[in-house]
Amino acid sequence: MTAAHGSSPRDRRPEGPGPELVERERELALIARLLRSTAAGEPALVVFEGPDGIGKTTLMNALMTQARELRLRVVHTRAGQTGHRLPLSTTHALLAGLSTDGSAGLPLTAWPSPPGGATARPQGLLRYDVGATSVSFSVLAELHEVVRRAAMAGPLVIAVDDVEEADPASLRFLAHTARRMTGLPVLLALARSSGAHVASLNEVAALPLCHVLRPRPLTGAGIGLLTRRLVGTGADSAFQESALAATNGNPLMVTRLLTALREEELPLTATHFTSMDEDDVLAFRPRALRLLHRQPRTTVQAARALAVLGDGAAPETSARLAHLDSTAFVGSVLVLSSIGFVTSNGDGTWSFAHALLRKAVLGDMSGEELASAHRRAARLLHDSGASAADVAEHLRRAATAPEPWARTVLREAARDAMLRSSPDRAVELLRPCVPEGSEDTCDLALLVELGVAETRVDPAASVRHLTAALKRASRPGLRLTAFGALTEALTRRGQVAHAVALLARYRSDVTAPSSGVASPHLLEAQMLLAASANRAAYTELLETVTFDVSLPGETAEERALLAARAVISVCRLDRVAESVAAARTVADRASSTTDAMPFRCAAGLALLYADLPHEAERVYRQLLEDTDPLTDRIHPSLLAFSAMAHQRLGGLDEALRATAAVLRDVDVPRATVHQALPLAVRLHTLLDRGDVAEASLLEAQIPDPVQDEAWQWNEVLCARGRLHLAKDDPKRALAHLEECERREAQWRRVSPAVSPWWYWAGRAHLALGDRRAARALAEEAVGHARAAHLPCALGSGLGLWAETVDDDERLPLLEEAEQVLADTGAALLRARVRVARGQMLHRLGYNKAAREVLRQGWEEAYTVGSRSLHRVAHRALLATGARPRRPVSRGLGALTHSEAQVARLAADGRSNAWIAERLFVTQRTVEVHLTSVYRKLGLSGRRELRDALESADAGTAAHGT
Repeated sequence: MTAAHGSSPRDRRPEGPGPELVERERELALIARLLRSTAAGEPALVVFEGPDGIGKTTLMNALMTQARELRLRVVHTRAGQTGHRLPLSTTHALLAGLSTDGSAGLPLTAWPSPPGGATARPQGLLRYDVGATSVSFSVLAELHEVVRRAAMAGPLVIAVDDVEEADPASLRFLAHTARRMTGLPVLLALARSSGAHVASLNEVAALPLCHVLRPRPLTGAGIGLLTRRLVGTGADSAFQESALAATNGNPLMVTRLLTALREEELPLTATHFTSMDEDDVLAFRPRALRLLHRQPRTTVQAARALAVLGDGAAPETSARLAHLDSTAFVGSVLVLSSIGFVTSNGDGTWSFAHALLRKAVLGDMSGEELASAHRRAARLLHDSGASAADVAEHLRRAATAPEPWARTVLREAARDAMLRSSPDRAVELLRPCVPEGSEDTCDLALLVELGVAETRVDPAASVRHLTAALKRASRPGLRLTAFGALTEALTRRGQVAHAVALLARYRSDVTAPSSGVASPHLLEAQMLLAASANRAAYTELLETVTFDVSLPGETAEERALLAARAVISVCRLDRVAESVAAARTVADRASSTTDAMPFRCAAGLALLYADLPHEAERVYRQLLEDTDPLTDRIHPSLLAFSAMAHQRLGGLDEALRATAAVLRDVDVPRATVHQALPLAVRLHTLLDRGDVAEASLLEAQIPDPVQDEAWQWNEVLCARGRLHLAKDDPKRALAHLEECERREAQWRRVSPAVSPWWYWAGRAHLALGDRRAARALAEEAVGHARAAHLPCALGSGLGLWAETVDDDERLPLLEEAEQVLADTGAALLRARVRVARGQMLHRLGYNKAAREVLRQGWEEAYTVGSRSLHRVAHRALLATGARPRRPVSRGLGALTHSEAQVARLAADGRSNAWIAERLFVTQRTVEVHLTSVYRKLGLSGRRELRDALESADAGTAAHGT
């Protein structure tokens, strides 16, 4: 039976049928077993636990239905009903059904009239003194005796839904009874919401007798089964997955959705489900809103307040925004919870059960209502001490001219966005503070801040705003800040002559800039980096400014200019040795507190383009440690350059991990210039490993970069050409590589160490039978590499050159190439040349020497993970009569690149967790690598690792390698 007093929103059933029992076989089987056990005279205890809408009540109803079929006596109540927070009111509702005389048969007296006498009370109360939260043992014992006598008359089921909302005294009674069920034919069934941490209920759930059932969300297949039951027709897997995404598998929400589709006679296809960032699921939004508007007005107000503030908002702020007192707001939220709109976060705050529901509530508000709500929310959050970023988000949505206090908040949030390298966000926040046409009257500092933020987002607007600011600015610091930003904005727009003239004017304006004010060196450095985003501006700038790299680098401003000049000079093959020295000065002296990250990054790129990938990798490793991957927008660029360094060193696993991290959330067909470089590096790395199929899949998704002049797309063209060469299509490969050559020449990126397009173009010419064209590329690359001391490019050029000459001329070229590469960390390049030299030795009849060289190349290819080169070396070894079994398995030479990297980090004292986070792997992977390192080096653990590596480094230094 059900004992109920009054009615509440939680008792109301939503329109349409309730959730069907689907994918609940495990739960139903346990329920049946417990009922049979109780019918046989044994006690049982079960707790249904989960979020609202997951089906706890449905399972409870199924339990009571089966119990009645077995002729068990059933008493049931819902603790969330009106009045159930009064002392022992839930207990009274249960026990009244156990006495043949009802309440009169219980040890109760009349309920005393409350002060004021307004609240309806149950018709009885225990004789004993019962407080709101306390009840004596004697009271509990007498109540339990009522249960025991009823159980002796026949098996009994006691069911309480929403038990966490029962009054504390009743919760103590339920816990008391649960502990004393031995020998009683009683099944006690309780349903509670997850996140409701009630001590007495936690105690019940921990009892050995207790079974805790946590119904899981429906799967796609379960939604399909429910669809057949409710609608009468099946649905394909695409529909099932779309419905699953829209409802998170919540049975109640799935039922409402299917009912709406059925009643509106809409087809069950995935086309009715779109991205949550676009249109709502058809029929779902109006269905949800009809359900919401059936509730009291205060409930609608609470829903709107929660929707405006967002999930997890403070209850006090939400209540004030809804114009409700705390009690009314909590009651309204409980109603929202009962109809499946919101769920508790377990910390006193609430969240919408699904993003579509919040979107539906916001869409139900008019533009004026929404703007007004956001204005009020901003003020409430500001007054409660919320962060500027949180307040600013509401101010931005208020869509009105901000008041003075609001402008202060927006500026603070914009400054924080600039510190986090998010100028687009800063512009979005500042523009409402500077309406169009107010440049001559608005706050001058505010105008400059907007212009600075706009330099990379909207250079045209930045020029307009900063030019207006310079006309009014008289304060030196503000004036110089505007000068610097305007110079960068003009450069990005291609107005180099204007920018250079402005820089000259700046130099004449400042002789000894004060602390914190940008020097001319810094402004010129910013201008040089800005030009890298505009080819026309870049080429014009090369003919306009000087590239002296002899500055001492004692200040951060000097180091910034050194780094910017060095990377451009290296690309142009202009004073490469001096540029390398300048880049090393920046790398050695720069710090995270004084030097801007883009210029430290430029120094690393100069080292990378100077054929020093091992030095560049160290620079980028330090830069990555100094940045926050979640907030620093330069972090993906650092990862991409780090990946390039690893790829050139032969660290293929590290390169793949780094590029995977950059591209994790990228839609490749819509990739922008910011993703072009990591895409190119990933393609090269996959081809280095021999994964042509995977490289082809990736390449097929990349957009055509030819129409974009950015230099980063040149690298994609090079990788594409190499891929077509690997797929035996040299003619198509050459077309891509020659286009890359043309574009690189336009950018003055003429160094053979910048991009390997020339090497793969030479291989394509060889595949087409044109040895002369391949030799011309090789000779030019070798000439430039010798003059500029570029060892990796020189080794690759000599290797290519050897392929273009007769057999008797090849060996000296390959020997020189191997000797050049021996002192570099480019393991894959070295292995490639060694395999070629071994093949040449075999062809000339020097089998013994060939086997020795080929085995070295074979082992190096295995170590770096180049399966394709390893297969070539294996076949070449077999041709010499060798029988290779496995690569070297002992000593430092046996370590893979990943193992060596993990070993060095561990030797530096880093924890496994730190190493895993740094290398984007699991801790288990780190443990496996370290175990392999210890085995190969014959060590017992981490303590011996540092000494082993230091000894190896000392030996390497002694031999000049």
